[in-house]
Amino acid sequence: MKIRYDREGDVLDILVRDAQIHHAEDYGQVIINYDEESRVVEIEILEASRVLKDILEEIIKAPKREIVEIT
Repeated sequence: MKIRYDREGDVLDILVRDAQIHHAEDYGQVIINYDEESRVVEIEILEASRVLKDILEEIIKAPKREIVEIT
């Protein structure tokens, strides 16, 4: 697994496996790229600084020992 961050584009790219991308699904600020067998190849987070900030703020505010669901 490799993680890259493009500061200029504010994109966090998580390369899960080295494979050819066949198709992608868009979930708002998150794009998941799949191979021909629908296995995850790469996860891209657009506006990563904002998205991750929002997620981390929710985690920090959560009471101890509680499962945190980010919507």
